[in-house]
Amino acid sequence: MTQPKFSKGGLVEPSERAEIIRLHGEGKGRNEIARLTQRAQRTVSIICADEGLTFDTTMTEEATRHRIAQLAVLRADTAMDLHVDGMKLTQQMWEPAKIFNFGGKDNTYNEKDVDEPPADVKRSLMTAAGIAFEKSLKLVPPEREDAEGLAAVDQWLRGMMPSGE
Repeated sequence: MTQPKFSKGGLVEPSERAEIIRLHGEGKGRNEIARLTQRAQRTVSIICADEGLTFDTTMTEEATRHRIAQLAVLRADTAMDLHVDGMKLTQQMWEPAKIFNFGGKDNTYNEKDVDEPPADVKRSLMTAAGIAFEKSLKLVPPEREDAEGLAAVDQWLRGMMPSGE
């Protein structure tokens, strides 16, 4: 037989109160006590607080720190993927492409290879790339956006240009 999904509610009998305190004394956590006594977690918390009892939260705190670290790694990975996607999209603006058309009264299909995509396709590629870059930066913002950081980027970009430009 499965346990009820909800606590039994109502007034807490002195024997139930004593059971909750006893289980706490055994080192059981709030959620486990609530499950064993079929009482709400809040009820268990209130009874224990009334008795001056607290629960050890070190495992919860450690698990929370671990989860936060995992999420940071996932955000960084996703930001990297979005940035790479943005770079691929901007690169497509200058690569050979195939344009096509189908329709008309005879529902015909035509295609043509071109040196680079037409302007409307470039605009769409740039829009998609911009969204990818923006989302990447929101997930993992740059560490330095002050004048000194921007000057360093400017100097680096100037170093990338062929001399005489």
